[in-house]
Amino acid sequence: MSTEVRVQARPSTAGFPAAITRANHIEPVPRRIRAVLADEVVFDTTHAWYVWEWPYYPQYYIPLADVRSGALTGENHTKATRRGPVELHTVSVGETSRPGAAQVLRESELPELKDTVRFDWAALDAWFEEDEQVFVHPRSPYVRVDALRSRRPLQIALEGQILADASTCVMVFETGLPTRYYVDPTAVNFEHLIASDTITACPYKGVTSGYWSVHTDSGVHPDLAWTYHFPTGAMLPIAGLVAFYNEKVDIRLDGVLLERPETHFFNH
Repeated sequence: MSTEVRVQARPSTAGFPAAITRANHIEPVPRRIRAVLADEVVFDTTHAWYVWEWPYYPQYYIPLADVRSGALTGENHTKATRRGPVELHTVSVGETSRPGAAQVLRESELPELKDTVRFDWAALDAWFEEDEQVFVHPRSPYVRVDALRSRRPLQIALEGQILADASTCVMVFETGLPTRYYVDPTAVNFEHLIASDTITACPYKGVTSGYWSVHTDSGVHPDLAWTYHFPTGAMLPIAGLVAFYNEKVDIRLDGVLLERPETHFFNH
């Protein structure tokens, strides 16, 4: 069963497909969902709900009945949400506690969410869909991510400095984001790159294994390039390749300069 399922496609002005879900859209999760804190399972359910609190990706709402006994302690504080008033709870396992990490929804205008709890993602140590770890937030069932090889020549530059010049690439098409171009490291001019300690994670691609800032005559531009040496199974074609944020560099594809997109990562 689903609620608020009427979704109207709308044209994207960004040059790439937009998210099409609306806030408070919900759907049942057809997967076993678990989360761990201090090596103990906090909840284990096959009856979770996807809830889009905003259009870009969902959160999990977990039935209270599937939460570890004694894991939740009320804080006697209630706050309003678009789904109804929630009671803040501390999540505790043994000596480990996470204050305010759970929001219990007793009643809601969305009846499916009655007696559910929404956990802060970062407060728990690890999340799993079936037996595969998931990072950052749930994978949206409406997002598609494809990695396709291409022999279209690609050149990446910043302030006139060539950062990469490749005869082939792997293009990653992800719903709601501009196309990302991953190139072989042999095509990258690393003399303009400075390794950084940054690590990021993506629900669809995994955890990055490297980040670089770019040095130009005007200074250092932080964290513009990255790589995944051990991506998720679906993204194996990008393993070890390097990508740059389209939003901050100049990309020529087939000799044509692409317009820099605007995203939630960078706004001009």
